[in-house]
Amino acid sequence: MKEEIKSEIKFLEGPQSRWEEFKFVVKVLFEFIKGFRALHFVGPCVTVFGSARFKDGHPYYEITEELSGKIAQLGFTIMTGGGPGIMEAANKGAKAVGGRSVGCNIVLPMEQNPNPYLDKWVSIRYFFIRKTLLLKYSYAFVVMPGGFGTLDEYFEALTLIQTKKISEFPIVIFDTAFHKELLEHIELMKTKATISAVDTRLFLVTDSIEEAVAYIQEKSIVKFGLKHQKPYKPFRWLLEK
Repeated sequence: MKEEIKSEIKFLEGPQSRWEEFKFVVKVLFEFIKGFRALHFVGPCVTVFGSARFKDGHPYYEITEELSGKIAQLGFTIMTGGGPGIMEAANKGAKAVGGRSVGCNIVLPMEQNPNPYLDKWVSIRYFFIRKTLLLKYSYAFVVMPGGFGTLDEYFEALTLIQTKKISEFPIVIFDTAFHKELLEHIELMKTKATISAVDTRLFLVTDSIEEAVAYIQEKSIVKFGLKHQKPYKPFRWLLEK
């Protein structure tokens, strides 16, 4: 696995030989295929973003667990990055109410193991593929307190919605105190006209689990006419399970 990390670093250092770049593209292709096959039948998802560093018992962990359970009860599969912390809390909340729980784990030099509350998961080598998968199957996004990765995922989803590359799925930013300075900077961007005034309507900021759940229900289930999917029949010739 360390060799795979080294090959990614080498690729990002600049132009390589045509053969080396072709091999990297082939690896990326197979990573996408692996992700598509693993997650194709997981059903409409809500992806929860957040830090891997908050442990069980932390207020953010407990709120995430409760919120995710409420969202799962709407019929959504809870999807996360598959690791510990907020990701674990979200998957745990879904499992606690009998909901579906999936993860898209990232392969790191210091291994991140999938948390124990996943019905299904796939491990991906490259962050950009992982982000694509987390976005592809989701009809709403929840942004809990987190670090660089969480903000990267949030702004990726927001940019795709803003530029109409994906549909206008709801985004919930949870915990106004934690995100205070971030929200102030977004308001600054609006003041300086680097974003449009209407762009701040693309997300909800709240401290209320009930408001977050109602927002997702209105902007996702009602707006897009989502219905419970029938169980799929796997194709054994495709080695599906």
